[in-house]
Amino acid sequence: METTEEHDVSRLALDIAYDRQRLAKLEYHTKEPGKTEISRADKIEKYLSSRPDHKASFETLKGHLGVDKFALNDAIKTLMNSSPGQYGITRTPGDKRKRTLVMLPK
Repeated sequence: METTEEHDVSRLALDIAYDRQRLAKLEYHTKEPGKTEISRADKIEKYLSSRPDHKASFETLKGHLGVDKFALNDAIKTLMNSSPGQYGITRTPGDKRKRTLVMLPK
């Protein structure tokens, strides 16, 4: 039988181990994109390839997908990670506060 003191020490050590696991998950978070993010990224890719100038503002993409800015950023991140070097983000020439997603030439 463990004494109360040994039981407290073992419980404390176990709590510390669980805390370290939770911190490691937060620090090294690797989230895979879900089905929705992948489908949104595909929609963005099709939309940009159908446009003659191959670019669209973030506001236009939000309206096209019907999402908020956070979901749009996740979709763009998924798109850029799936095909590196094919897309770029620039500032809109008329308004430096607005951003534009550009399909780069191959």
